[in-house]
Amino acid sequence: MALPLVRWSFSSLSSPLSLSSSSSTARRFLLSRRLFSRNPSRPLRPSATRREIGLGDGSGSKVLLKEMEYPELEKWVQSHGFRSGQAMMLWKCLYGNNTWAHTHDELLGLKKEFRQMLSEHATLKALSVKDILTASDGTRKVGFYCSSCGRLQILFNLEDGSVIETVVIPCSRGRTTVCVSSQLGCAMNCQMGLKKHLTTAEIVEQAVFARRLFSSEFGAICNVVFMGMGEPLHNIENVIKAAAIMVDEQGLHFSPRKVTVSTSGLVPQLKRFLRESNCALAVSLNATTDEVRNWIMPINRKYNLSLLLETLREELRLKNKYKVLFEYVMLAGVNDSIDDAKRLIELVRGIPCKINLISFNPHDGSHFRPTPEEKMIEFRNILAEAGVVVFLRLSRGDDQMAACGQLGDPGGVLLPLLRVPERFQAAAL
Repeated sequence: MALPLVRWSFSSLSSPLSLSSSSSTARRFLLSRRLFSRNPSRPLRPSATRREIGLGDGSGSKVLLKEMEYPELEKWVQSHGFRSGQAMMLWKCLYGNNTWAHTHDELLGLKKEFRQMLSEHATLKALSVKDILTASDGTRKVGFYCSSCGRLQILFNLEDGSVIETVVIPCSRGRTTVCVSSQLGCAMNCQMGLKKHLTTAEIVEQAVFARRLFSSEFGAICNVVFMGMGEPLHNIENVIKAAAIMVDEQGLHFSPRKVTVSTSGLVPQLKRFLRESNCALAVSLNATTDEVRNWIMPINRKYNLSLLLETLREELRLKNKYKVLFEYVMLAGVNDSIDDAKRLIELVRGIPCKINLISFNPHDGSHFRPTPEEKMIEFRNILAEAGVVVFLRLSRGDDQMAACGQLGDPGGVLLPLLRVPERFQAAAL
């Protein structure tokens, strides 16, 4: 593998076919809401600027509607002399009623004067589709060109054609999942390096596109996992806001428990997320000792296992009927021993949780090998016998590099590989 590190992305709680495996991002390897219900009375963030809430910056530039939560959109509509009822109709055109409008011509049911104002002052789309690839199991990998405005346009409209990637994972039981990216690249020692945080609109529109393009083919798309490119909690402002838009009951209306945000273990941001959001949390654990986790997930050197797990114990005491998902990518000879299974049982004791045991997806430059299936089953049985809720997740989409941990292109410049601890030399390829 091209070096440990990059955020491990993984599967959704609700479907055995959800993103299930994890390795690294196309040659990169990730080892290292305020979920407000829509509430018009909720005040805007104190730190929000006029541009952030869509009131413009005085330059006459158009605002991007999907950057705004409903209270922000309502305030912007009223600032142009229209009533809040028009704001709700616009919101439903963008996110509800199976409309998912991407052009002004699709804003049906709005008054002529209102549509004219929108065409003059607002933009509906943040992304455009570049290509759609299909894996043999039906997994779709969708590449989006980012087309922001202002200074962000410089970051996205490069001549090299930088793209973000989204994966749609169909399920035979009708519970299709969309895996969204939160950053272009990743700063968690990912081989790509962090190129930029995605905006709220760029995150939300990945889910909108998934429904717009594939709902008729796959049926309801009801799960969202923030397990694509990037470390979601490193972009926490935009991720929390995007998640809030996704669960809005008058809009996309995803269930908060069906929207899962994954993290490699950024403790301060994790605490904030648990306090401000009702969405599900997935934590990439991947090791049972600090020695191993320091190697494959260097974030552990700042926030070690003890701090991470104790924080979860404390924070989850404040949440009712809430379970965290631990993602555990199994690496042959590294974290898959019987002793690892026994340590894992003790590590999660007292934490309401589920554990996904995930088969590693090999890729070019990878150090690691996947644990054999029979050994994964043995590992799972040890956990289950101890009363741990545990699942095995098999890889999907790897033939099109669309499996978890296989998104993105690191380009020609790669970060140096981390030194392999001496006792693991034999396990590393």
